[in-house]
Amino acid sequence: MRKIQLYWHKLTHWEYWSFEAVYFPVFFVWLYYAMRARSFFFFNASNPSIKNGGFLMESKKDIYDLIPSEYYPKTLLFSPTAQAGKIVEAMQASGIAFPCIAKPDIGMKGLAVEKLACLEDLQAYLQKIKVDFLIQSFVDYPQEVGIFYYRLPYEKTGHISGIVHKEFLTVVGNGKDTVLALLENNPRFALQVEVLQKMYGETLLNVLPTDEMLTLVPYGNHARGAKFIDATHWASPELQKTIDLICQQIPDFYYGRLDIKYNTWEGLQAGKDFAIIELNGAGSEPTHIYDPKHSLYWAWRESIKHLHLLFKISVYNKKQGHQYLSNKEGFKMFRENKILLQKLKSF
Repeated sequence: MRKIQLYWHKLTHWEYWSFEAVYFPVFFVWLYYAMRARSFFFFNASNPSIKNGGFLMESKKDIYDLIPSEYYPKTLLFSPTAQAGKIVEAMQASGIAFPCIAKPDIGMKGLAVEKLACLEDLQAYLQKIKVDFLIQSFVDYPQEVGIFYYRLPYEKTGHISGIVHKEFLTVVGNGKDTVLALLENNPRFALQVEVLQKMYGETLLNVLPTDEMLTLVPYGNHARGAKFIDATHWASPELQKTIDLICQQIPDFYYGRLDIKYNTWEGLQAGKDFAIIELNGAGSEPTHIYDPKHSLYWAWRESIKHLHLLFKISVYNKKQGHQYLSNKEGFKMFRENKILLQKLKSF
């Protein structure tokens, strides 16, 4: 009965539908722009300094290297064959301590992202990871947003076109129910129970005191249970100026989403007490569409609006000498992404 209830919840809430189902109508708009650009892979020219424009198969470490170091957490790159002792030595030399974040260098959908609390967690992670991965300082700021930014290359200033506020997967104790029961009482969280049981084991059988909060997934990923709230109305002139200043320091970056953890909104607007935990390029979704209050029709309109911006930026950059991907390169990218996805799903 529980499985049927969750299935019905997913079926009646489009935010849980597959990427292919949600974006099916948008695909035909993509074909229209592809015909106009005379390339299926015009997006490559959108962010010339990022591999594939940041659509697929781009290295997170390469992107971090484009960003001024004061804006993102300390980050190290390792191969899946790295030894735990060597990793710890490198962490200590770089000032990265436990807890830290481990995540694939080329990743998607929050797969294989974990918070590592100790050496034992790192050793367990190494037993599962099959791709190059990053170790990153854990950013302990309490809030997270995704800010969608674009700048037409012929304009001096950029724009914020969307803001999503992310509510982490957090349960609140009542003094009688186990963590597992609290999760199962919330359909959004119940969909994550299987994964959380693997991560936390018998810890989920603990009973939280009344009003005590426990964050089980300390990063704002929709596929990992976070709730996305459309906060685009937060885009004040002060914030626009701060984000534009940051993004114009990133070479040839014109289109994408910055995922940012921060302490207070006033501080972020002023450019203080924040960290960019990820920067995504041409493959970025305007994730504010996943606010449960929005209809699927509204989400289609917003996605098409952003696709139009991606097209305009790419075509202009092509005229400046930046190339589109060839069909051979583009289809190779999709094949490589399919193989990578299989490795991440086996984590």
